[in-house]
Amino acid sequence: MSTLLRARHWLKAHPLALDAALAIAVLACMLAGSFVDPNAERGAKWGARTPDALGVTLMTLSAVALVLRRRAPRTVLVVTGALSVVALTTGEPRAPVAMSAVIALYAVASTTDRPTTWRVGLLTMTALTGTAMLAGPLPWYEQENLGIFAWTGMAAAAGDAVRSRRAFVHAIRERAERAERTREEEARRRVAEERLRIARDLHDVVAHHIALVNVQAGVAAHVMDKRPDQAKEALAHVREASRSALGELRATVGLLRQSGDPEAPTEPAPGLNRLDELADTFRNAGLPVEVARSDLDTALPAAVDLAAYRVIQEALTNVQKHAGPEAKAEVSVVRAGPNIEVTVLDNGSEGHKGNEGHTGPEEDGGGGGHGLIGMRERVTALGGNCTAGPRYGGGFRVHAILPVKTPTARADGTA
Repeated sequence: MSTLLRARHWLKAHPLALDAALAIAVLACMLAGSFVDPNAERGAKWGARTPDALGVTLMTLSAVALVLRRRAPRTVLVVTGALSVVALTTGEPRAPVAMSAVIALYAVASTTDRPTTWRVGLLTMTALTGTAMLAGPLPWYEQENLGIFAWTGMAAAAGDAVRSRRAFVHAIRERAERAERTREEEARRRVAEERLRIARDLHDVVAHHIALVNVQAGVAAHVMDKRPDQAKEALAHVREASRSALGELRATVGLLRQSGDPEAPTEPAPGLNRLDELADTFRNAGLPVEVARSDLDTALPAAVDLAAYRVIQEALTNVQKHAGPEAKAEVSVVRAGPNIEVTVLDNGSEGHKGNEGHTGPEEDGGGGGHGLIGMRERVTALGGNCTAGPRYGGGFRVHAILPVKTPTARADGTA
């Protein structure tokens, strides 16, 4: 760091020292100016006049007052203005005390608003110039009187310009800080949404496969002694369900890896193209599932495809867990205009509510288990609608309407 830069930082950290140095410099200029007579023959001559004791005293007092220009700028302006008026009316030769009033006026203009600057500036300009013209020893048209008028006007204009620039820079800095805070809040919001989405996926995967493992393990334990072949088949389904669960968990948790981490997941997220495979896992667990589709030619955005798959998976898992041993399920996926409609029906027992703790459909204000809540939130996030509730005559119905074109897809121009 250069010496000049270090001195600048030091002066910013010690403003009173800077004001004291400015006061000394102004006092030196006033003392030097008091020895020059602008009206002398053949131009201004050094030593053409000598300041008297009163002039030196007034210049010293006005310079000392400038040390406090940051703490009390208006008071300093009043003090220097009064000392300048005394110098203009009594000094002979006249001492340039008005220079300190010019500095004080600049300090006021740079720290206040524009209307105040113009009012104070006009008052100071009028008071000093009027006193010099009407009560001073020189004729009113002397250039020294006109110089006071010009210097006070320039001080007010310069101070207002500096204040405006400071306000502009402060506004730009504040806008940049606000934009940075907004970006950080948006990043945190996106992280929270991504965590919620991954949590939903983990719930769907674990709930689905654990339900199947539980059913098949129960079957194996029940027939182990009398029908070992059927028990072996049930255990094989347990092994397959657990392997599938581990694979989906690995793919889901792998989304949390950083870009440079090894073994990043390469398996695509499940979608309706795996609907038959999903239905087979439930059939193997003893739940008859019928699938009807009329959307085979529809290309869905990845988010919609995954949401439809998860809704069916969660609904069938609830049927497996809560509908009873004689239940059957029907799955339909239909293209209806700009939407995909997914419906899962079952004919479970009369007390079947679709999920633990669920007491009624969403529109009735009933609560729901985490699975049903996750389905609704997932579908709503894509601009769709999801309802779940008991069917008339028994059983349960889950119905989801998903837009084929999500807002993101429309922005990208994809279907």
